[in-house]
Amino acid sequence: MNFYKELELVLQANNSVQKVEMFEIFYERYKSSEVVFDASHQSLYFEEPSYHEFCKVIPPQDVPKRKNLTVREGQINLLHAIAHIEYSAIDLALDGAYRFKGLPKCYYDDWLEVAADEVRHFVMLEKLLKELGAEYGDIEVHNALFEASQRTQTLLERMAVVPRYLEANGLDATPMILTKLKKLPKNEMVGKIIATLEVILEEEVDHVKKGDVWFEYACEKEGVEKATYFEIIQKYYPRGFLRPQNLNIEARKEAGFSCSELKYMAKIEVC
Repeated sequence: MNFYKELELVLQANNSVQKVEMFEIFYERYKSSEVVFDASHQSLYFEEPSYHEFCKVIPPQDVPKRKNLTVREGQINLLHAIAHIEYSAIDLALDGAYRFKGLPKCYYDDWLEVAADEVRHFVMLEKLLKELGAEYGDIEVHNALFEASQRTQTLLERMAVVPRYLEANGLDATPMILTKLKKLPKNEMVGKIIATLEVILEEEVDHVKKGDVWFEYACEKEGVEKATYFEIIQKYYPRGFLRPQNLNIEARKEAGFSCSELKYMAKIEVC
């Protein structure tokens, strides 16, 4: 089985059921060493995200707001938004393994493990959506994560932008969502959402840590300092660190961020 060709097919799967099934088959064969890393396979540049046939894509500012989490509509909007992040994260992890060739096998182990986690997270969220009578694709979505993968076509920039910026931002945002949910009146669905988000938050720390490891690897390979991280983020997200960030300090430290990096982002002494 050609590793890159099979990954390409999983990436191109145009519905969630197919993608999950294809990945699970691929991953089992990968773990059984039934793959060949044929680097002669020409990687595609994807013009559209894999979800474009069943999700309506709109600008990020127009995506429905996640209001009133005590009612069904608000819960669906929240779950759909997070499910979309997780579905996009499946493709980001797979694309990271597909696009960058000639790396140590442990690199591919890491990003397929991340993809497996993202698949599981998506399935958990999709199950809750279905309990509420909704499905992934019912609500408009944005392309921000896909566009990040389009723009970052080197290992150095991909590891800086995807795990160390976008996914790390989730380490800050998820606790704030959990705080809001825990203040709501007790409700079975709210309880399920809280439990699911707590699992996702715990496991996302490891994803960011993997990104940190491979960002350092890419820095060493290209002969640049780790501080180039801020130059890369400034390039793609000019307003990314202009204002003090409300950081999940402990989670970010566990994921590999240094005290000097956290100080720069928070604009105060943090550790």
